[in-house]
Amino acid sequence: MKRALLIVVLLVPALLIPALVTGCATRAPEPGTSVAEARFDALVVPGRTTRAELLAAFGPTKTVRFESGMEAWLYTAPATAGRNTELVLLLGCDGIVRKLRKRPPYPTDRAP
Repeated sequence: MKRALLIVVLLVPALLIPALVTGCATRAPEPGTSVAEARFDALVVPGRTTRAELLAAFGPTKTVRFESGMEAWLYTAPATAGRNTELVLLLGCDGIVRKLRKRPPYPTDRAP
């Protein structure tokens, strides 16, 4: 189990970064992927929030599914100067949020 989690933790950035770089540089977020950060903070609690609750509150989004059954979900939240904060969730096989990570926009991020 620890090895599978380690693989997921190492693969998520490797799989998401190329998609994010090309996706952010060429178009606005797809419908359902942009959420209000304050609402996200109020509703998402690691260890408690479920897949069904995410879908009901924010809708579907970009998802990476792993053979282990775990999933990485990406939402974005509007930030300053037309840039977005990235909100990445790791869902366990049981559909419960295990981890979340926020990445505020870097000064070098291009505005859309």
